[in-house]
Amino acid sequence: MASRFSYITPSQLISLQQRRNTKLAIVDVRDDERSYDAHIAGSLHYASCSFYERIPDLVRSLQGKDSVVFHCALSQVRGPACAKAFVDYLSQKKDDDDGIKEVMVLERGFQGWEASGRPVCHCTEILCKSESI
Repeated sequence: MASRFSYITPSQLISLQQRRNTKLAIVDVRDDERSYDAHIAGSLHYASCSFYERIPDLVRSLQGKDSVVFHCALSQVRGPACAKAFVDYLSQKKDDDDGIKEVMVLERGFQGWEASGRPVCHCTEILCKSESI
């Protein structure tokens, strides 16, 4: 179980996504801007404004994953705060092992991802069905 979070660069995230045995989830915690901006293909959307009460739902949706990457627009406030809340929730959960070994925050957030020319998706789904890299 993850006991803290670390940071990951867009290049490192691309490499991690390309590994065949990776069980990775990307969680976008931006609020309304996800609906009019693009997002990282394959990401989940758990808006920061309702994140804390939805953590149990997120844990269920991450079954089978061992790594999770959080991000917001710049990953300076909302992304790290949600990652910390998620790690705290996991450390307090006593009933079973959730399988999450690593929790990370995407450096420079979505804006850094997009500005560096990384692929994005424009769908409006909570669970983006586009293939991640």
